[in-house]
Amino acid sequence: MTSEPSFAVNVLLVDDLQENLVALEALIRQPGRRIFTARSGEEALSLMLEHAFALAILDVQMPSMNGFELAELMRGTERTRGIPIVFVSAGGRELNYAFRGYESGAVDFLYKPLDPHAVRSKVNVFVDLFRQREELQAAQAQLQRAVSMRDDFMSMIAHELRNPLNSVYLQAQLRRKMLGAARPPDPQAMLKMVERDERQIRSMVRLLDDMLDVSRARTGHLGVVPAAFDLAASTTAVVEAIRAQAQAQAQGVSVTLAAPETLPMLGDEFRIEQVITNLLTNALRYGQGKPVAVAVGRREHADEVFVSVRDQGMGIASADQERIFEQFERTEGAAQIAGLGLGLYIARQIAQAHQGRLEVRSAPGEGAEFILVLPVPALAGPA
Repeated sequence: MTSEPSFAVNVLLVDDLQENLVALEALIRQPGRRIFTARSGEEALSLMLEHAFALAILDVQMPSMNGFELAELMRGTERTRGIPIVFVSAGGRELNYAFRGYESGAVDFLYKPLDPHAVRSKVNVFVDLFRQREELQAAQAQLQRAVSMRDDFMSMIAHELRNPLNSVYLQAQLRRKMLGAARPPDPQAMLKMVERDERQIRSMVRLLDDMLDVSRARTGHLGVVPAAFDLAASTTAVVEAIRAQAQAQAQGVSVTLAAPETLPMLGDEFRIEQVITNLLTNALRYGQGKPVAVAVGRREHADEVFVSVRDQGMGIASADQERIFEQFERTEGAAQIAGLGLGLYIARQIAQAHQGRLEVRSAPGEGAEFILVLPVPALAGPA
């Protein structure tokens, strides 16, 4: 079975006689082609300025502007210069039209009465060449985008790793000075330094884990290990850890939690906590220092549980709300905020691995709400 063409290809027919256009169109029409017709050179030029054509089939003998004159005008315009031209003539071969046609830039010449098989074969060749050229250009553009993404990724990786590494290095130098001082170092000051080191090391480990998860997701190896756990308790633990981290970094952002006492669930607790952590981290990054609200609950009518994380930050335009779930994609205006653009991609992959989904509700200037929705398996019991 022949697969459907990936996109439609335009073919232009030019003849002053309507019956000729109808007959030729019937001869070459196929799925995946759009046939345009024109009854004058002026009309043809107008169409060529609006559309990209794989081939133009021109009648030689037309009033006002014949096919040769039209071809010369086409060759003089950047937009139409590359369109292959096939001339059609009712004149005998002795008129030597073919020589003049090739001089005008034609790639082929057909004589009436037309041989249907020859016409279809020639049109097929030019349509296939056009489609291959377009697909090659699309592939080149995709490759260029991949190269650009790779360069951006390497730049972001260097930036994200440099900051914590510099911090750890400076802390090590400071400890060296403290150990070399006449007085013994203050244990509390040393403890704070160790805690800062631990935070920076955890930041680097999380960055490396994100990179590994992206690789696992792309190869279909992002596995989950379902087990009974308490979603409310897990979310509470994540929120408390994020609160402690925000307090340690002197962010002072309020993070509220609304959750039932217990919410039994089946799933990979580690992976679910990873999603909630990513959503909360993003809310703190993009929330512009305003309160963040977390809610956990169950949708009885749909037999689903959810975890909602809502910030009051810059918001996300509707045109970006699907794009931000792709690898390395971020919202407009987020260039100055740390991050690789991997968190939401990984979070959605984990949600889908649980047969769930990750939703977003947002508008520019109105903050954003991300909602992790998971099905409740029949086996879910007390955690």
